[in-house]
Amino acid sequence: MAGMTREQAQAQAKRRQEITNRLKEVLIERLMLPLEPDEIAEDSPLFGSGLGLDSVDALEIVVVVESNFGVSIADDDMQAFRSINTVVDFIEAKQEEMEG
Repeated sequence: MAGMTREQAQAQAKRRQEITNRLKEVLIERLMLPLEPDEIAEDSPLFGSGLGLDSVDALEIVVVVESNFGVSIADDDMQAFRSINTVVDFIEAKQEEMEG
């Protein structure tokens, strides 16, 4: 956030929170997770011991991200899909590329 005004930093933080909330809501809905958005920690692993998602769920996450956030995901982008935070980082970076 270096070089940003306070307003820009606040706007960026608000946008990140909106992306995070929307991502959680859509994942819960599409993957039929028995959770509320606030029960999903942003840094918990999506796969394995975290939310326990599998490779089929990974494909669904790709569809969710592409259709809800307007970004394209290449095969080598999948390493970004470790947690909610890493997915949000990916979405923000892709959206900035598209805007820039």
